[in-house]
Amino acid sequence: MMNLENLKDWIGREEENLDVAAVPPLLALAATLDYAAPPWRSGEVPPLGHWLYFLPKAMQGMLDRDGHPRRGGFLPPVPLPRRMFAGGRLEFLAPIRQGEALRRRSTILSVEPKTGRSGPMLFVTVAHDVFVQDGPALREVQNIVYREAAAPGAAPSADAADPAPSAVWERTVEPDPMLLFRFSALTFNGHRIHYDRHYAEAVEGYPGLVVHGPLIATLLMDLFLRHNPGARISAFQFRAQRPVFDVQPFTLLGTPTAGGASLWALDPAGRIAMQAELEAG
Repeated sequence: MMNLENLKDWIGREEENLDVAAVPPLLALAATLDYAAPPWRSGEVPPLGHWLYFLPKAMQGMLDRDGHPRRGGFLPPVPLPRRMFAGGRLEFLAPIRQGEALRRRSTILSVEPKTGRSGPMLFVTVAHDVFVQDGPALREVQNIVYREAAAPGAAPSADAADPAPSAVWERTVEPDPMLLFRFSALTFNGHRIHYDRHYAEAVEGYPGLVVHGPLIATLLMDLFLRHNPGARISAFQFRAQRPVFDVQPFTLLGTPTAGGASLWALDPAGRIAMQAELEAG
């Protein structure tokens, strides 16, 4: 019997990292999103652009079979093989200027074992507070879920399409391996499910390469900014509901609200893969 309760000892652990809001990663992100001139505020790191900094620095010999650093250290040593970014909440407190020195304090807020249809799961909640010279710049609370691998020969989900959201903005995305590789490179993400097709299909049981949750969130943010260039974002929250793979295009949808926007990503079957709420102003 797998004992996940002892992993609660990791609650309260902290670590700090330093970085600089360098310009080259932002130019690479703009190229990945297919922009010559992105619709971001001049001289600032765009919303969610902080994911290009504080990158993992594990040595090659410290990587596990899945491409992540070996379990343990700051994050608990969870024995479940699948690890996914399930969602998060962000507050943008002050602009991050390009070239500015950054400091990030990370804290494990909770470790919660659960049992789902696929077996045991573990939810880990981590807070990241990012500071610039003048004080706090943003606070992000990330939700990470660990779960069992799919059973051999397991059929993919056959859930019916969700009721179509009422959308004002719509964009179709082709999640080809080049897009996934470039985002993995930008974020120094070694997780093999995003670029190693044999591993993703034969070892973790997916039907194709998995589109990164942070990439889908970035594309939803980008959908809003394409229609609201230079907007000041104050808050953003998103929740992943099902994975998206590189085998077919998926759809981004959005509609303005009184304070910002509601946004969705639909998988090729019309099911909600991720939903997000954004506050602007």
